[in-house]
Amino acid sequence: MGIVRDDIDLPSGPGASRDDAGDGADGNGEESASAAVAGSNRELEEQRDRYLRLAAEYDNYRKRSQKERQEAGARAQGELVKSLIDSLDDLMRVTAQDPETVDARTIHHGIEVVGKKLMKALAASGLELIDPVDQTFDPALHEAVSTEPALSPEDDHLVSRVFQQGYRYNGQLLRPARVVVKQWNG
Repeated sequence: MGIVRDDIDLPSGPGASRDDAGDGADGNGEESASAAVAGSNRELEEQRDRYLRLAAEYDNYRKRSQKERQEAGARAQGELVKSLIDSLDDLMRVTAQDPETVDARTIHHGIEVVGKKLMKALAASGLELIDPVDQTFDPALHEAVSTEPALSPEDDHLVSRVFQQGYRYNGQLLRPARVVVKQWNG
């Protein structure tokens, strides 16, 4: 059984608790604790408000950047289309010719001129034609569709013919050139 001490005064009554039985504090600790909690809550609200503002600013920045990218893309496409309009007009004039009154050579020549003009406009926009005849086969730029015998070891892996031209746009491969590659079997 425990020791009972008569020299300690314990608070009594409905509001008494073990914490009240200490060193005789008169409630100042409770006021400073509630002030600290209020300060922490205020600081938390300020941080939350700051976070929400930053999140809204970032969202607005993201939307604005996306809109600017779309507008820049549309402007670039518009410039490309504008550069092709002359070639389109020329093509329409060639196809509007009456085949009964114009000979085939004239129509063929007109189509060649339109093709050159079209390639010039596209090249000015960054399109490059891949023409690998007599160059070493490069699988990053060429697609071998068949092989043919090489006449000498020096001709091994050289492109002999192009079935379909390849294209690059500003350094990015759009379509590899489809080619026939020489192969030395000797």
